[in-house]
Amino acid sequence: MKALKLTPRDSRIAAIGLLLLALLLAYFLLLHWWFVAPLRGIAAQMDDLRDTQSRYAAAIAEKPQLERRIAALGAGQAASNAFLPEDDPNTATADLMQRVVDAVAAHPAGGSCTVTQKMPVPNPPTAAGEPYRKAAVSINLSCDVEPLVGVLQALEQGTPYLFVDNLNIYRNPVVAQQGNGPPLEVQFTLSGYVHPVNGATPATAASAPASGDAADMPGATP
Repeated sequence: MKALKLTPRDSRIAAIGLLLLALLLAYFLLLHWWFVAPLRGIAAQMDDLRDTQSRYAAAIAEKPQLERRIAALGAGQAASNAFLPEDDPNTATADLMQRVVDAVAAHPAGGSCTVTQKMPVPNPPTAAGEPYRKAAVSINLSCDVEPLVGVLQALEQGTPYLFVDNLNIYRNPVVAQQGNGPPLEVQFTLSGYVHPVNGATPATAASAPASGDAADMPGATP
């Protein structure tokens, strides 16, 4: 079998192809992986750093405006109607009990609801160093379902901000055996906050309890 003999033109094309292949291999083996790829990685990192630096610079530029807004919100919260109007927790408890009586009287539809017991909670617990003074009362109700829902919503969704904790609902088993659809026996603790003590700064007052927090309190109604 005769060997294929290339023409001078084909030989030149084959030589050029081998030269290009050798140059390509030499580029990847000697230049790309040793110089080009690391430089491209460094360039990508520099782009990321420049982007991060620009975001931080924008946030730093907004710091004075954010501080003014926080101070304004704190001052507004301290003077808002989120707090009980009384200045003393002892007198605030009487206001809390009256608010329960008023809420029960305002929701007569759908069944009966009566306040069976109400008493102040002495020395309600507060966090150490907290500038807000807490007032709390223990409430017992005897209610049907519909007025009970209305009463709890009126207490938690209005102003000043009130919080329903330790909610217990049950039916009296003795009365239940007698039939006639006995009402629910309801026990809960109702609390609120009086204005911050003297010396509390507006920035500290910005952490005042919000109405949406009531849904997160243990025992709060859904």
